[in-house]
Amino acid sequence: MSLENIINHFKKYLPLNNEEIQALTSRITERKIKRRQFLLQEGDVCKYFTYIQSGCFKMYGVDDKGVEHNLVFAAEDDWISDISSLHRELPSKLYIEAIEPSVVLQISKGDLWYLYTNFPKFDRNFRVIIEDKYIELQERLLQTFSATALDRYERFMDQYPHLANRLPNTQIASYLGVTAEFLSKIKNDRFKK
Repeated sequence: MSLENIINHFKKYLPLNNEEIQALTSRITERKIKRRQFLLQEGDVCKYFTYIQSGCFKMYGVDDKGVEHNLVFAAEDDWISDISSLHRELPSKLYIEAIEPSVVLQISKGDLWYLYTNFPKFDRNFRVIIEDKYIELQERLLQTFSATALDRYERFMDQYPHLANRLPNTQIASYLGVTAEFLSKIKNDRFKK
């Protein structure tokens, strides 16, 4: 198992020393995930905070009509988890599904708490990671209420430039809250400019 990517990831916040790297190594699990395989399904309790080494995931909910609503995309060098389910240990209302074959590193809640308690740098690093995700969701929610579909698409392109060609239009449209046909129109109009 290679931890080089995740160790470099933590360098964005507070770099880990050798003792902290050893503690992380002993408490992290690598998994290979197939395309369309779930890390989490509605009704299950989320047990892991997941770092993506390679691949891409979507986190979504399904409404009463069976329609998917994408909340988040996460790819290489990013984290994904249903924080509410993980923290409260309650059944999730969400799904986390692989869009591509992926390799992830997972830390259980108990191991995360151990790292927080025994190595304060992890507490600080994960707090900033979660705060960044919270800010991202706040901005997305605000855009949902106040921005046009074109503005939301532009924001998506700014936030996920590395995913635009990796995701099908149906996934992007679900994230933006528009139909795939309307997304095609937005993309065509944008291309003409």
